[in-house]
Amino acid sequence: MAIRKEHKEFYKVDLNKGWENLPGYPDGIQQQVLAGFLDEKNKRGFRTRHLRFKPGIYTTDPFIHDYWEEVYLVSGDLIVGNDRNGKGGTRFGPNTYACRPPGTPHGPFKSETGCLLLEMHYYDESAKR
Repeated sequence: MAIRKEHKEFYKVDLNKGWENLPGYPDGIQQQVLAGFLDEKNKRGFRTRHLRFKPGIYTTDPFIHDYWEEVYLVSGDLIVGNDRNGKGGTRFGPNTYACRPPGTPHGPFKSETGCLLLEMHYYDESAKR
C-alpha cells in the first residue's frame, strides 16, 4: 500500500509556527513538514518540508540516507563540506538546488547567516517491484 500525500490547495505558510527539533541534529536545525510522511522503517512515502539553520549552526558528519532528496536553498547561506569544527567548505546562496539519489554522501553543512531550505524526500516505489 502506497503512502500518499494529502491534498492541500494554496495557503499561506506560517514560518513562525510548526517547527520541530530533529533527533540527531544539533540544536538550531529544525523542520517544518508541509505535506506527506516519510516512513523510513518501511522505506516508503514522500515528505515535503522546510529545514532551517540558525546562524552559526553546523553539522559534523556527512549524511547518507536511503531515499531520494531534492533541496532548494530559499534564503541565507549554506556551506557544504565543512570539517568537524565548522571550518572550510563551499558556500552557496539562494536559488541553488541539489538532487541526490539514495546512498549519496553529503555534508557536513553549516550556515553563517542562517538559511531556509525547501526539501523533498521520497522512496523510489518502482525500485521495489
